[in-house]
Amino acid sequence: QVQLVESGGGLVQAGGSLRLSCAASGDPFSTSTMGWFRQAPGKEREFLAQIRWTGWDIHYGDSVKGRFTISRDNAKKTVYLQMNSLKPEDTAVYFCAAAPTGKAFEYWGQGTQVTVSS
Repeated sequence: QVQLVESGGGLVQAGGSLRLSCAASGDPFSTSTMGWFRQAPGKEREFLAQIRWTGWDIHYGDSVKGRFTISRDNAKKTVYLQMNSLKPEDTAVYFCAAAPTGKAFEYWGQGTQVTVSS
């Protein structure tokens, strides 16, 4: 089983950057596909990015392509989301998730709040 804890959220002005981290404990992390999602008040959960355990085979949601970058460090059991050129519409709770078989995201963190002011 994998436990996930996000950090790095906060308040930032539009145009700024934040780097989210997701620390994992338990197994299997190193062979899991890891993903980032977000949910704004009154909206459905939105897929942002995912990365295979190899560090390759990366996919992004359309709303963040070119602005967000996902990466992982298997030795540290941590996945990152670098967020640049932030917009007020990026305001949401951000979650990381793990898909041990590379299919369904079975494990979720508690989320970290990101607020972008205009």
